Amino acid sequence: MPKVFFQDLGLIDYKVCWDYQEKLFNEIIAQKLEQRNRPDNYQLSTNHYLLFCEHPHVYTLGRNGDEKNLLIHDEELKKAQAVFYKNNRGGDITYHGPGQIVGYPILNLDLFFTDIHKYLRYLEEAVIRTLLEYGINAGRIPKLTGVWVDAESNAPRKICSFGVRCSRWVTMHGFAFNVNTDLSYFSNIVPCGIADKEVTSMQKELGKEIDIEEVKSILKKNIAELFGMELIAESAHV
Repeated sequence: MPKVFFQDLGLIDYKVCWDYQEKLFNEIIAQKLEQRNRPDNYQLSTNHYLLFCEHPHVYTLGRNGDEKNLLIHDEELKKAQAVFYKNNRGGDITYHGPGQIVGYPILNLDLFFTDIHKYLRYLEEAVIRTLLEYGINAGRIPKLTGVWVDAESNAPRKICSFGVRCSRWVTMHGFAFNVNTDLSYFSNIVPCGIADKEVTSMQKELGKEIDIEEVKSILKKNIAELFGMELIAESAHV
C-alpha cells in the first residue's frame, strides 16, 4: 500500500502554494528519472503527497481555457479583493476562496495505475461519497468533468470542479470542493467555461454552515480507501 504524506496548508496564497506544488512535483520526477535505468529489483519508491488548503479569493485559468470567461478586469478584481492567474493545469476557469476545500494530490501514478481518466473518476467518487454522508445526492454528467448535485435532473448544480496536470505519470493541481464558499464570486466568471449550469455548495444545499474540518476528515478517508493509500500526516515546509 503506497504511503502518501498528507499536509493541510490552511489558508495559503495561491501562487505560494502553486510554487510549492511545483517543487514537490519536480522532486518526484527527478526521483523517477534518476532510477529509470535501474533494474526493477533496484527501483525505489518515490514520494507522494496529498495537500489540502484554502486560498484567498483567486480566479485561475487552465492552459487551454478562454480568458473571455473571466467577466471582470483589473479594477473590478481589486474591488473584489481577488487576483487572477493563468496556470498549467487542464480545465477552463474556476474560482478558489475561503470555505472551499482545495485538494492537490501529487502522486506517482506508476505506483497506483497509469490511467488519468480513472484517476479523475476516483477523485470524483471520493467527493460523491463524502456528500452522500451528508444526505446530498451527487453524481456525474457525461462529458463534463466534476461533481454535480442532482446530476440527473433538469437543474444540476456543480459542487466540485477539477483541473489536473500529469507529466511522466506524476500529477499536480486537483479539485475545488465548495463547502461554505461565497458563491457570489462565481458570478464574475463562466465557471469551467459552462454557461448554462449553476454552482452550489454544501452550505447552500443544507441551509447551514458546515464543519469544514469534519468534511476534510471524511474526504481524506474516502480518497485513501479508493486509491488504496496510507495517509501519513506531515507538517508542511512551504
